[in-house]
Amino acid sequence: MTTTGQRQRSSAVSAVLAGLDEAQTEAVLAPGGPVCVLAGAGTGKTRTITHRIAYRSLTGETAARHVLAITFTARAAGEMRGRLIQLGVAGAQARTFHAAALRQLRYFAPRLFQGRPMPELLESKGRLVSQAALREGVRLAGTAVRDVTSEIEWAKAMMIEASDFPAAATKAERELPIDAAALSSVYMAYEQLKRRSQRIDFEDLLRAMVWALEEHPDVAEQIRSQYRHFVVDEYQDVNPLQQRLLEAWLGGREDLCVVGDASQTIYSFTGASADHLLGFARQRPGAVVVRLERDYRSTPQVVQLANQVIAGASGQHAAARLKLVGQRPDGPVPRVVRCEARTRLPRRRQWRPAARS
Repeated sequence: MTTTGQRQRSSAVSAVLAGLDEAQTEAVLAPGGPVCVLAGAGTGKTRTITHRIAYRSLTGETAARHVLAITFTARAAGEMRGRLIQLGVAGAQARTFHAAALRQLRYFAPRLFQGRPMPELLESKGRLVSQAALREGVRLAGTAVRDVTSEIEWAKAMMIEASDFPAAATKAERELPIDAAALSSVYMAYEQLKRRSQRIDFEDLLRAMVWALEEHPDVAEQIRSQYRHFVVDEYQDVNPLQQRLLEAWLGGREDLCVVGDASQTIYSFTGASADHLLGFARQRPGAVVVRLERDYRSTPQVVQLANQVIAGASGQHAAARLKLVGQRPDGPVPRVVRCEARTRLPRRRQWRPAARS
């Protein structure tokens, strides 16, 4: 590299590190290997992980094309890619679990499906679940189709087969919309109808890539040679199926940085568990753990109230909760208003599945 190029690279690296606080800098500079960033709301987690990717790329520790960053929404993935480009790093992949798996499955489809076309991706389960229920003589009234579909999605995310559903649901203390045996029969019929129509759903998509990686060494070798450094945002919301895919991508390697906050878990109903985040250091000895607790988003008064609310919440992860410290100027003391519970719930809107990408 020329002297001019070295100066430009040095300047870019300095710019990446500029403006980071002490904890953010620690996370950015952590060596390759298992890194866990416990990041509270407003603490700059996206800034931290994008700057970590940029720093490692600009210093030559990694190549951007070998990075796969996983987010939970397409919007977050786009924001991450945009920030990396602003930092002078292009080529790093940022996608959701489903988008990354779909891209890989489509690429390897001719090899995996032996010349047959790849099954069609089922955008919505509702209609097929209704057909399955009708076939099994199970009446689903009102919002029951949506609720049964949610239970099927939970089971598939937990890698629970239809025949094992009743026992698993009882063990997990699931509040079911219909009898467990009936739901199991609908689940089984749904799977049969889906296979006959040569379609796969979003959970099948992840399972297909797990199968491709675990059972096809040539596919695994090609993917793992492409992606060598992994970042997972919102790691507290990873479910067992997603974790299985992540481990298959890694293939025993340890260059993994995860970011999350156990207090912000929002996908528990789909099988997500903060255990993956909080057990990270135990599962990966030698992991670097960094806590981001400086809140740059809210006033100290709001942050203090948030800390009080979180501290009062029950749960098994109390010892790992972050205690945020507000960094903005003082503001008014929040006013807590108690509202009477409504005795009649509003009419539920017609269910429409959220689009995924």
